[in-house]
Amino acid sequence: MKPKILIVYTGGTIGMIEDPVSKALRPFNFDHLIENVPKVKMLDYEIDHIQFDQPIDSSDMNVKHWDHICHAIADNYDAYDGFVVLHGTDTMAYTASALSFMLEDLHKPVIITGSQLPIGEVRTDGEENLITALQIAADRDINGKPTVQEVAILFEDYLWRGNRSTKRSADNFNAFKSNNYPELAKIGLGIHFNHDVLHKVSDEQPLKPHYNLDTNVMPVDLFPGLSPEVLRHQLFTPGVKGIVLRTYGAGNAPTAPWFIEAVRECIESGRVILNVTQCVNGGVHPKRYVAGNLLAETGVVSGEDLTFEAAITKMMFLFGQGYDAKEVSQRLTRSIAGEMTLSRPKA
Repeated sequence: MKPKILIVYTGGTIGMIEDPVSKALRPFNFDHLIENVPKVKMLDYEIDHIQFDQPIDSSDMNVKHWDHICHAIADNYDAYDGFVVLHGTDTMAYTASALSFMLEDLHKPVIITGSQLPIGEVRTDGEENLITALQIAADRDINGKPTVQEVAILFEDYLWRGNRSTKRSADNFNAFKSNNYPELAKIGLGIHFNHDVLHKVSDEQPLKPHYNLDTNVMPVDLFPGLSPEVLRHQLFTPGVKGIVLRTYGAGNAPTAPWFIEAVRECIESGRVILNVTQCVNGGVHPKRYVAGNLLAETGVVSGEDLTFEAAITKMMFLFGQGYDAKEVSQRLTRSIAGEMTLSRPKA
């Protein structure tokens, strides 16, 4: 039987055209996109598509759009073998992370891709990315099961776990990187899967989609010169339930009493603080240095090797499920969809 693939088109550079007046790129409809990839017909798949009512630049992506994407997949889950989400690059890693949490018990491929250049241009990465994403969404192992059973980002030469990925370049075709987890596949003359690191579902359960993410979370970035007044203004922002604290190195922060006391008061007020590193490689080691240990003693949760995108969306997801601060703090330390490494060797 022909593989049945559903494309969810949200917008992004891959389907953009140049505005004749301003010369700026703007999202266009799916028909324009698919007309520029006649090779899709050579795949001999059954391909359908769903399009946002108004395709968007991914800079406009928000949690309501994530709900739409999740619904598109969940509502059509049993009818298709795999799903390809066409998306702009700027917020692609956020969407991939969010969907990995929202699609509980996923055992079919959800491949997110896009391009750095519009698909209608002579020199574009969009055509190759779309075709490869479709091939991966349709791929089966020797037992007839989907080779990929998770949310993943396909871009140029690599397939990455979605909630481990970060956009690393605004100029290169290889725009994404997973710094703390190996590639799921290397794309060359063929598609070479790294089977040892692919997520595998041993007991297939019905898909459990989750919606209602809570946006009352925010990041706080540390930098030399951060003042007590600015820190307190951020930590005690009205309505905020959770804070992703982006720290130095292995999870370190100032040891000054004013800093530690502000963090302690924030947690005692019922907010959750999650510690992630500003570094692109490695993660938080709260016991390695005094600076990090002081944070841990106040009740700050270690984010291990979470990306920022996974950290902020995981917090949105957990608060959105109705958990209180204590339960959110506990669940942040557990892996939901392979987004973090729970036991890493000490350096």
